[in-house]
Amino acid sequence: MLERLSAYLSKELDIPAESITRDTTFESLHLDSLDTVEMLMDLEEELGVDLEMEEKMSTIGELVDFIESKLD
Repeated sequence: MLERLSAYLSKELDIPAESITRDTTFESLHLDSLDTVEMLMDLEEELGVDLEMEEKMSTIGELVDFIESKLD
């Protein structure tokens, strides 16, 4: 899932995918809450799963773990 999310962010933000790690913060990517909501909506459509977040996440790794828990 990290690779998939990195590829998505790389395309959307025009940055190298390999620069995105589990420890990368949304803040360091300059993603605001609207950007995050749009990303989640795109991922929901692509993965066919509901990704409504109940708590704020700050790193890519936290989001990866959250998505993987929804896919189980």
